[in-house]
Amino acid sequence: MKVVIDPNSGFCFGVVYAIKAAEEELQKNDTLYCLGDIVHNNMEVERLKAKGLKIISHDEFAQLTHAVVLIRAHGEPPETYAIANKNNIRLIDASCPVVLRLQKKIRKGYNEALKNNAQIVIYGKKGHAEVNGLVGQTNNNAIIVNSISDIEKIDFTKSIILFSQTTQSKDGFDELVEILKQRISKDKTLFIEANDTICRQVSNREPQIAEFARIHDVIIFVSGKKSSNGIFLYNVCKKNNNRSFFISSPDELDEKWFLKCTSVGVCGATSTPMWLMEEVARRIEVL
Repeated sequence: MKVVIDPNSGFCFGVVYAIKAAEEELQKNDTLYCLGDIVHNNMEVERLKAKGLKIISHDEFAQLTHAVVLIRAHGEPPETYAIANKNNIRLIDASCPVVLRLQKKIRKGYNEALKNNAQIVIYGKKGHAEVNGLVGQTNNNAIIVNSISDIEKIDFTKSIILFSQTTQSKDGFDELVEILKQRISKDKTLFIEANDTICRQVSNREPQIAEFARIHDVIIFVSGKKSSNGIFLYNVCKKNNNRSFFISSPDELDEKWFLKCTSVGVCGATSTPMWLMEEVARRIEVL
């Protein structure tokens, strides 16, 4: 049985940057706080916890003073920086550059919206760390839409300035844009400004992983269960190969999955470490 690891899977550059920043700080100090899980992969989080990383909530962060805190790749709203300044907290800002550019665009878009009686709409997942940071650029006034069923949250008597969470589906964004255009087309005084702010390193994974899934008998998709990117990409695999299985640890592998199998593909999310996929591949080879 041949086992192949998808060369396109594994950490995106934003996650690589955040983990490198954490490891460099932990080489100098025994403790480093991190606002939320540094990455949505429990095994990678546990590896870094063993080095001294302490995951804290925003409530716990607000009580800290004279500490060092890492901002993960998802980014943070302005309020986080204000608290850090007030409480003498040194921030290691590992926000993904793509996310920081998006935050800047949304701040600018929000100022334009205020001048033009428009509204900011964000295509994203409510409560997601990145989305919280994006909404914070609008004084928490942006409207979050995660699917077509959410569009009634939008005020169709106002123009729309639309942005997207960086990890959303390109097809989903395009569908949303077309529906919004249809809804406001009757009023010639209104406009829709659609900003495709999806990270191409993430969106390109969809066709790549679909092809990878088709060329193997069995697909083992490795991801943390809290990773929205992982859930999305696993569903792409399942759509293209019904013998696709989602695991978070090598211990979840089942020998029955590999009956009458000559080729196994191991892949994962942008939050899945390569060392974990390699461990899964080794475990499959000895089944």
